Amino acid sequence: MANLGRQGFRLFNRLFMVPMFRLGFGPFVGNFVTGYIMVLKTVGRKTGKVYFTPVNYAIHKGNVFCIAGWGQESDWYRNIRAKREIEVILPSGPLYGVVEEITNLDERKIVFRKILKNAGFAGFFVGFNPFTATDEILLRKTADLPLLRIHPVGIENGAFDPDGLSWVWMLVFAALIIISVIAMTR
Repeated sequence: MANLGRQGFRLFNRLFMVPMFRLGFGPFVGNFVTGYIMVLKTVGRKTGKVYFTPVNYAIHKGNVFCIAGWGQESDWYRNIRAKREIEVILPSGPLYGVVEEITNLDERKIVFRKILKNAGFAGFFVGFNPFTATDEILLRKTADLPLLRIHPVGIENGAFDPDGLSWVWMLVFAALIIISVIAMTR
């Protein structure tokens, strides 16, 4: 059953979440119910192929944090371990950063809770209520989940920059306006 849920997330992410972010609609996707999402752009450790992976996140003290929700078996997590530099598409825009894993318990307590609260309904998938659970429960239930800090070191091209994909929906919008004007003049 867990594998079915994982496959469902993978399909939804590939067909909806990633295109929305790449087209510049990231700010319209996240909310407190569905969760706040960013997209990681990783490079395959074996293939060298670029992969896009949506994950929940939190910003804390100038860094971006995320959890490998499927644990150490997550392909994107293993790709990051092989290459620590990463591009991230936040709803507010893209950045380039360096990733490190966080093991400090005090920092894990604070940041894990923020991420799980930001995750909307998905924040409850870890088996407890992130809003009311004690720190001990939080640390025990998340002990096997990697917590990653992305330290921003630069900016990247966004949807509205050269090489971005916002032109796609802008072109569709312009075509719809032209078609509407032609239809109204007939």
